[in-house]
Amino acid sequence: MDGSETLLSVATWGGLASLGVWAFPKGLQRIQLSLAKYPSLGGHLRMAKRVSKLIPGYSYSDAQWFSVDGAPLAVVDQRRAALARLGHTLKSQSPQTLAQTEVLKPMVSDLQLISQYRVPYQFRAVLSEHIKLGSFWRESSGVFLTDLDGNRFIDVTGSYGVNLFGLDYYKASMAEGAALAQNLGPVLGSYHPSVLDNVQRLCKISGMDEVSFHMSGTEAVMQAVRLARYHTRKRKLVRFTGAYHGWWDDVQPGPGNPMPPSGDTLTLNEMHANTLRVLRNRNDIACVLINPLQAMHPNRAAPTDSTLIDGSRFVKYDRAAYAAWLAELRAVCTAKGIALIMDEVFLGFRLAPGGAQEYFGVKADLVTYGKTLGGGFPVGVICGQARWMRRFQDDKPGDICFARGTFNAHPYVMGAMNVFLKSLESPAVQAIYAVASQTWTSRQTKLNDKLRAAGVPVRVAGMETVWSVLYESPSRYHWLLQYYLRAQGVALSWVGSGRMIFSFNFDDAAFDDFSQRFVQAAQAMQADGWWWMPEGQTGKAIRRQVLREMLAAWWRRA
Repeated sequence: MDGSETLLSVATWGGLASLGVWAFPKGLQRIQLSLAKYPSLGGHLRMAKRVSKLIPGYSYSDAQWFSVDGAPLAVVDQRRAALARLGHTLKSQSPQTLAQTEVLKPMVSDLQLISQYRVPYQFRAVLSEHIKLGSFWRESSGVFLTDLDGNRFIDVTGSYGVNLFGLDYYKASMAEGAALAQNLGPVLGSYHPSVLDNVQRLCKISGMDEVSFHMSGTEAVMQAVRLARYHTRKRKLVRFTGAYHGWWDDVQPGPGNPMPPSGDTLTLNEMHANTLRVLRNRNDIACVLINPLQAMHPNRAAPTDSTLIDGSRFVKYDRAAYAAWLAELRAVCTAKGIALIMDEVFLGFRLAPGGAQEYFGVKADLVTYGKTLGGGFPVGVICGQARWMRRFQDDKPGDICFARGTFNAHPYVMGAMNVFLKSLESPAVQAIYAVASQTWTSRQTKLNDKLRAAGVPVRVAGMETVWSVLYESPSRYHWLLQYYLRAQGVALSWVGSGRMIFSFNFDDAAFDDFSQRFVQAAQAMQADGWWWMPEGQTGKAIRRQVLREMLAAWWRRA
């Protein structure tokens, strides 16, 4: 405990003494809970929701847009010409793709959302006059996506994590899985013969006793939490600051959710002793959710270019430290009868054939999978110990934990899953896993060496095949790199340079091609003046500038 926590504890002990003995346990519990919250808005979700509603919408004028960092006229003119040139390149490159995207956008709310949140909102209006991106792909081959105009882009979108072995692999898996199931067709409620093999393989991979199938990762996590609550007869779940477990209310309780944060959800500080103390001292916690992706940036939300206000971005991956934390967490959950749920929907199978449990050396009570496990089709899966998975009580026939879904265990999904699971045991795939950590660590180092040699303020960091782009100097314009990468033929997901998700079918030649394009994009951005920086500029100064802008905009609106 540091000095500030000690002072708080002393002051609170005195206050509690005046309330009487009856209030002491509850008051102490609240103190411990407060000390286990991460000291940011991300750790205090009610306050975060209030603050998010106060953020005023405003846009930079055309004159401000190019000189918001105080750039001199020569640099402003350079940037203005560069943006026009970049916009022309992207528009002339893919006219048909852009045209169909613009027709589609008014009718698809999801497309409207991601278009709005690619960049910091102050820059959005002027940028949209110059630059547009298409959202259609015609075909895929190797590590490339081809748009409607025939342009080929290196794919590091990752298809939200699905694409582990390469899109050609999944096309073949889907076709083979469909062939396995075509004689049965969409017969639902009972099972295709491949289900037995799938369940046996999943039990072996996960080290669990039982399996249940669902249509998405979000559904699988929902049911895992329900099972934990059902068997513990407790309501509260613990999640960690910044972690994503799907978009349902209890696990996505902050900004973005119109409902107030649930009183049954505790958002705590990951990798902190105060959190373990809360778990030891409370008796109302049903489960703890772990998303192993957070090992990249504990207590931080997934990085996106829309939040690149000053260029600061946090990625600090320490495998040994995270494994040690999970071991401590496992021990506390075991002692308290709390279900430890490992949410491997996104990262499962990217780390090891046995997923994060194998990679970090921890055994969960329930594990959720999704994404790549479906072999290209939608899927969610729970694997768990028998005592956690049972949905009924023999001695209380009306006491059940009901969960069904029309398309759970769809024959075509089960067929493709069977292809995927069998391929995990193939010598070729085992050989890939055996050197994966070494391969991707080496590739990070090589790309960073090239970026350093090119003299650009850009680096990469990540965890196995999931990387983020980091920036070494404060700037208001780092988010523009995503468009320079697109012009160089690199396809990113809508979060921009915050996530690059590679597939195992990147051989050395493909990665060298990607690296060359990446360096060229960074060099072009630097040459166009976007990384000009006034003397003495700091991230703190930029954040203060933005805060003053927001206050002024809020005052004008008020």
